[in-house]
Amino acid sequence: MGIKALAYPVPEHANNLGWSLGGITAVAFVILLVTGIYIAQFYNPMPEDANQSVRDLVTGVWLGGFARALHYWAAQAMFVVALLHLLRVFFHASYKKPREGNWVVGAAMFLLTFLAVFTGTVLKWDQEGYEALIHNLDVAELLGGAGVWFTSELTDRVPILLRLYSAHVVIIPGLVLLLFVWHALLVKRHKISTHPEISVPEVETPEPFTAHLKRVAAFGLVLLGVLSVLGVLVPPVVGPTPVGGIEVTRPLWMFWWFFPMEEWFGVASIAYVIAGVFGLIFLVPFLDRSPKRRWRERKLALGAAVVLLLALAAITVQVWVTSPKGH
Repeated sequence: MGIKALAYPVPEHANNLGWSLGGITAVAFVILLVTGIYIAQFYNPMPEDANQSVRDLVTGVWLGGFARALHYWAAQAMFVVALLHLLRVFFHASYKKPREGNWVVGAAMFLLTFLAVFTGTVLKWDQEGYEALIHNLDVAELLGGAGVWFTSELTDRVPILLRLYSAHVVIIPGLVLLLFVWHALLVKRHKISTHPEISVPEVETPEPFTAHLKRVAAFGLVLLGVLSVLGVLVPPVVGPTPVGGIEVTRPLWMFWWFFPMEEWFGVASIAYVIAGVFGLIFLVPFLDRSPKRRWRERKLALGAAVVLLLALAAITVQVWVTSPKGH
């Protein structure tokens, strides 16, 4: 089976929690795949039946409510852990030559995770999901032909909810899997980056990557346990069937950092802010070309990142305090 090919050496510093966040993100993705396959057996992606099929899943299917809750919390965990992984890589400047390409691949997977959470929000077809879709349609219309896939203008035979469902269960996971394989192959090719604070890497005792996978599996079991507890104690609600023409909910917290932009600067600002933030993420290895990797020597790059994060965090807190609550 070629398993021995995975036994390439991993430096000692990579066997802690911080340097295992990429693997933990993969564990969250596997949880999403397993629970998603189960949920898909009972979900109806047609607009007239979608919301009720979610209710039937929760109330009438064996372990249906738990599967949905685990899926819900695993999605948020994947987003959070992927973000922490990006921040760890950024802090240690592990994106620098020759690993620029792997940063871009990782950033693409992070963007796909963001899109997966959005499509999943719409699929439950309650008031919150409907309002999220309406905002998406408003932005897509401003993009003209570039946004036609996200509108109902592409075809009048297939509801947009059904197309979002196909994106959620086929297109996005498929792309994530392809990029993950590419990501892993690049890690194997260039090896895990050295620690910027360890001047003599030879003093470390390397272990095979298979041993590293065992640690990731242990962290993954802890993650599964935590998510299971959350799923039982804090299950996601099933909102009401949507009503058009009103806006009474705020979206999931992952979208709060651009949620008030429409009110402040108009609908177009949502597209600009999202494109700007993710564009900066993709451009990181090309904007910071210095070979220096220690954080003390990268004050400009770290300072810019802190300012951006604080701005997004401030907007998020503002939404939490002042915006309408979800159902």
